[in-house]
Amino acid sequence: MDYNTLKPLQREHRDSWTSGVNLRIHRALSWLNKAEIERANNDSDGEFVFLWVAFNAAYASNYSAFSKDTERDVYGQFFERLVKSDTNQRLYNLVWSHYSGAIRSLISNQYIFQPFWDQVNQVSQDDNWEERFHSAKKRANVALSEQDTVTALSIIMDRLYTLRNQILHGGATYASNLNRDQIHDGCLLLGAIVPVVIELMMATGT
Repeated sequence: MDYNTLKPLQREHRDSWTSGVNLRIHRALSWLNKAEIERANNDSDGEFVFLWVAFNAAYASNYSAFSKDTERDVYGQFFERLVKSDTNQRLYNLVWSHYSGAIRSLISNQYIFQPFWDQVNQVSQDDNWEERFHSAKKRANVALSEQDTVTALSIIMDRLYTLRNQILHGGATYASNLNRDQIHDGCLLLGAIVPVVIELMMATGT
């Protein structure tokens, strides 16, 4: 699924949705379109940023300055609603059948694990980031082994949230070779997740 296949569906069914859902889908599609333009231009940094904005537009019914913990709760609840209504198991199949390699690569990458940077930047005096990193990897691998789609998706987005912050707050260099692996995996995953999320929103009016 991409913008060109989703937009006609939105035009066909938008009159059946509430104004709030309609607006979220409209906004999300606009940013998905922009992300796909950046993909065609081989600008993976731009693609990642606009995919994140598209995801934000989909799940956030009202703009507010969420804290990291609050935002995690919000998109965790959003995934719970979508997974329950995903009768064709699109999200399930995306996670377990197609992108498990990229997911495992992300959860094994310390450079998108926020406690690592908190220690590097001396934001936290806690020096056990490695213990927490291995604990988080174990939790993620348990979720993968148990095919817990909601937890797996929430962990993925948590790691990508750190990458998003690095880019949007100027903590990364444009087109840097140092973060190509995580940008590549992030675009791969968000580029698959966001269209399915929008499709499910349209199918369920959620």
